[in-house]
Amino acid sequence: QVQLVESGGGLVQPGGSLRLSCAVSGKIFSIDAINWYRQTPGKRREFVASISRGGTINYHNSVKGRFAISRDTVWNTVYLQMNSLKPEDTAVYYCNAEYSGDEGDLLYWGQGTQVTVSS
Repeated sequence: QVQLVESGGGLVQPGGSLRLSCAVSGKIFSIDAINWYRQTPGKRREFVASISRGGTINYHNSVKGRFAISRDTVWNTVYLQMNSLKPEDTAVYYCNAEYSGDEGDLLYWGQGTQVTVSS
């Protein structure tokens, strides 16, 4: 199994920056990718960014050039650096892990961290 804990959210003014962290533990060597999603009330969870085991990175168009996903070498922590934040970036941000192990292909989620962009 895999456990994920997000941190780093908070209140920031438009144009500001935050760095979110996703602390990963458990069977980390069976993780294929870590993704960041976000969700606002009444809306579906939306893909933000991903990084694969091999280092392939993808972003939602709305965050390209502003957000950067990175990780340490061994999947212990995945980061989401968020710059030039806009009010529409306000959401609860979640990380998830795509896991392929003896138990099968599973998706693990963290509990989320609130990001509020407001003046």
